[in-house]
Amino acid sequence: MSTKYAIGVDIGTTSTKSVLFSTDGTALSRKGIEYPLYAPVPDVAEQDPEEIFQAVITTIKGVMNESNVNPEDILCVSFSSAMHSVIAVDESGKPITKCITWADNRSAKWAEKIKNEWNGHEIYLRTGTPIHPMSPLAKLTWLSHEHTDIVKRAHKFISIKEYVFHKLFGEYVVDYSIASATGMFNLKSLNWDEEALKVSGVSAEKLSKPVSTTHCMKGLNPELANEMNLLPTTSFIVGASDGVLSNLGVNAIKPGVVAVTIGTSGAIRTVTDRPVVDPKGRIFCYALTENHWVIGGPVNNGGMIFRWAKEQLGAAEVETAKRLGKDPYEMLTDIANTVKPGADGLLFHPYLSGERAPLWDANARGSFIGLGLHHKKEHMIRAVLEGVIFNLYTVLLALEELIGEPKQIQATGGFARSPLWRQMMADIFNQDVSVPESFESSCLGAIILGMYGLGEVDSLEVVSDMVGATHHHKPIKENVSIYEELTPIYIRLSRLLGEEYANIASFQKKHVE
Repeated sequence: MSTKYAIGVDIGTTSTKSVLFSTDGTALSRKGIEYPLYAPVPDVAEQDPEEIFQAVITTIKGVMNESNVNPEDILCVSFSSAMHSVIAVDESGKPITKCITWADNRSAKWAEKIKNEWNGHEIYLRTGTPIHPMSPLAKLTWLSHEHTDIVKRAHKFISIKEYVFHKLFGEYVVDYSIASATGMFNLKSLNWDEEALKVSGVSAEKLSKPVSTTHCMKGLNPELANEMNLLPTTSFIVGASDGVLSNLGVNAIKPGVVAVTIGTSGAIRTVTDRPVVDPKGRIFCYALTENHWVIGGPVNNGGMIFRWAKEQLGAAEVETAKRLGKDPYEMLTDIANTVKPGADGLLFHPYLSGERAPLWDANARGSFIGLGLHHKKEHMIRAVLEGVIFNLYTVLLALEELIGEPKQIQATGGFARSPLWRQMMADIFNQDVSVPESFESSCLGAIILGMYGLGEVDSLEVVSDMVGATHHHKPIKENVSIYEELTPIYIRLSRLLGEEYANIASFQKKHVE
């Protein structure tokens, strides 16, 4: 009997990646294509749907051609996708708008209205998506009030994954996972929420049909099948969102296991067996399957903050790194490591692009607090790294109120390449931290979900046989005591500054071009 393979596709914010795996989880071929995020003016963050669709086709074709696998041996192609995107399309499926991404902030005013005037908290308690400009609920409300022409012309409002599947199969379906991130999907009925629809101004007929994340589609467009070197009969699994599949892909699906990811942005997530929402509205609840629900919080400000620090504070290190052939980030962490934990009393709030969890405040702004004449550049770099972890820790504290103290932390993302940053997490969280040996966790999660949906595996827990660990960090007692002293100060300061965030954001919008 021939060996079978599966392809995991991850449609991300900055790139699409396809990975061809054998069914034991071994990655055999990988392809990725980057594409731009169009942000011509403040608050706009859009993408070209067709650029993303072509990236999907090209990366699948790439892994098929590179691996020389027989198309008959492809068990399935299964999908992961970024959440919260909105595209208006006409009756022919042609986009009327660009893909409005999670980072687009133009609906901020309407998010505030929903939250404060239109029963937003009750909608959140049913749908699991905090009221915020990222959510399609806020985006559609904004379009309904400020762009009525688009709403009238639109046949459907869909996400980027729905756009891809319509091009491939001519049907509009949305998986429970992507739907549960819209702010318009009732977690108990697994259907569109009537009050949320009323607020958005969009009827259910203009949205896709919700289906299980294990939903299998066949009848692939023959021309596209040929282009990707696949059979038209190949099984395509609709799949889930990138966040929940990342948890699956790093083996963080058992009770008490928490996945912490820091890439460009960041997130903390854990799995429960039922929908769980927060009475204080601080966390999300998204579907993985009907029996697996991922709760947690996303942060806007992850690795992008370190990049900002490199560009604004690290010019000398960047030049030195070029001469020595070293990684400039490694040089910056080296100088940060010369400073004691706590950066001699310098704190940094990393809200350079507003913040989702735990503040859910698009107007939040970053700040260094506690600067003294004794502080140098290396203190500022260390404070930046610590600030990102402090912020994630505040999200974990909200989660702990709902699920108790975690038993294990699985850390993933670009930050995991830094021993210093990993140790900071162990110390600030006061938890053992493991870094799974998992390439492209969302792609791996997608193929495991696909095999589960097809009945090829009995349980999602087969992932435990596919994922090892590359690093382990234990909290250092002396460091923990310092961070325990600083954490409440960090949290109190963010609350005290909250009232002024809107004022400074208003000033910036008025005076900064």
